[in-house]
Amino acid sequence: MSHVVRAALVQATWTGDTESMIAKHEEHAREAARQGAKIIGFQEVFNAPYFCQVQDPEHYRWAEPVPDGPTVRRMQDLARETGMVIVVPVFEVEQSGFYYNTAAVIDADGSYLGKYRKHHIPQVKGFWEKYYFKPGNAGWPVFDTAVGKVGVYICYDRHFPEGWRQLGLNGAQLVYNPSATSRGLSGYLWQLEQPASAVANEYFVAAINRVGQEEYGDNDFYGTSYFVDPRGQFVGDVASDKEEELLVRDLDFGLIDEVRQQWAFYRDRRPDAYDGLVEP
Repeated sequence: MSHVVRAALVQATWTGDTESMIAKHEEHAREAARQGAKIIGFQEVFNAPYFCQVQDPEHYRWAEPVPDGPTVRRMQDLARETGMVIVVPVFEVEQSGFYYNTAAVIDADGSYLGKYRKHHIPQVKGFWEKYYFKPGNAGWPVFDTAVGKVGVYICYDRHFPEGWRQLGLNGAQLVYNPSATSRGLSGYLWQLEQPASAVANEYFVAAINRVGQEEYGDNDFYGTSYFVDPRGQFVGDVASDKEEELLVRDLDFGLIDEVRQQWAFYRDRRPDAYDGLVEP
């Protein structure tokens, strides 16, 4: 049975300060709402630069509590204003010394539904994330939103199939994957991994990448954000590799049941045979 959800995502260039960055995303969200979108997601640590290109304690200043910090509260107001579900990736401080790469999920009435904390933390040139973030410890939540069941998987997580599968087992219909990935590092994987994960787990994926270069390093974020369906097909065009862009796409959640009945991957799983996957 057809159940169409109009969904949006934003790939954005860094403005130079938090206030203007948040204001820009608010305007994108209002435009998405004018186009009829009911859910929108932003890129990894959307209200800050990708400071993980360097290791410097000054960048702890970008961190704030979730949900009681100023950005999440402001996004709650935006959700109430626009009537949209919003996926809000930020740098979270839980208490002194406890920092996470986090995404808050806010329902269309402005209520805070919960958060996902990035599980897999890279530590390679240009992506010094272990300097800042503890590994996520909040499981693989799927949020029952006004548009359906929504999960989040953040950037480097996408290289690990286990989390994609757990989100599917937990009922996800749409998974947002906010990212910051650089040209030349993993470009050929960008349009391979998320479509493959959408197929393997039979749900929609919203893949979001930053775009442009920022002042803390030479990473060239290449955009090309997209939505992909449970058959691994792009929904509409992929975004620009150089320019900021708002994508708004219609996702037919009815396709999820159709694909799961046709391909039956969940039926044919063999969890009884997978013990070796979790051995140290």
